Amino acid sequence: MADKKETETKEVKEVKDLKDLGEAVKSEALVVEEKTETTEDDVEVSSENAPLKRVQKLDAQGRAYATGRRKDAVARVWLKPGSGRVIVNGRDQEIYFARHTHRLILNQPFLIVNRVGSFDIMATVKGGGLSGQAGAVRHGISRALQNFEPELRPALKKAGMITRDARIVERKKVGKHKARRTKQWAKR
Repeated sequence: MADKKETETKEVKEVKDLKDLGEAVKSEALVVEEKTETTEDDVEVSSENAPLKRVQKLDAQGRAYATGRRKDAVARVWLKPGSGRVIVNGRDQEIYFARHTHRLILNQPFLIVNRVGSFDIMATVKGGGLSGQAGAVRHGISRALQNFEPELRPALKKAGMITRDARIVERKKVGKHKARRTKQWAKR
């Protein structure tokens, strides 16, 4: 069994840009596709050594729900099987997120698990700017994918999609223009 584990492990490449991410994701997605049956490695073990299996969490309409956060933005995301439509605040993703980079950020979870075009997303997002909102929707999509298909969690976790990005704006300090910007000083 140890030999089988060694052959399944792969070296992790550093992701320097989105092209590298796409290539790394494709190799990981193939591994996720091949793993269909549950093994002992897929099941978490609680403190009493009783296996704890993750279960699918769906609402009455067959949708997975999750909340995503980034900076000051909070996104509520509903995911269901479909044709790949993404609706954000009642508008299509191309209209709401005009920048191509925001749409790339939004679709990263689907690239990682090789599920592009297989789910419809309906999201409402409030607070922050467009960049924070795109990150919040991405976080929500990742968590909703995990709720819909629990076996996708390891790939999403490895890519850092499940973890909330805790970086927020530093507060302004008294006697300064911004958080760290001091008043102009002239020697003479």
